[in-house]
Amino acid sequence: MVRAFVMVKTAAGKSEELLENAESIAGIDEAHIVAGEYDIIAEASGEEVYDVMHSVASDVRDLEGVTDTRTYIALE
Repeated sequence: MVRAFVMVKTAAGKSEELLENAESIAGIDEAHIVAGEYDIIAEASGEEVYDVMHSVASDVRDLEGVTDTRTYIALE
């Protein structure tokens, strides 16, 4: 099992809507609005690194209002 943390920047006023949308994406286990450089942190998981990266690249980045993402694969 591969785990990753996805940092998401959103357009102004879009965080709550994007949080709900992100939580409904397959492979996203949980997501939270946070204070700081990024607006949402999501925890993703999949059988392979490709599965996690596909969820981020295809599903999260395509959500309207997402302006940037950074993905960090857990090494443990």
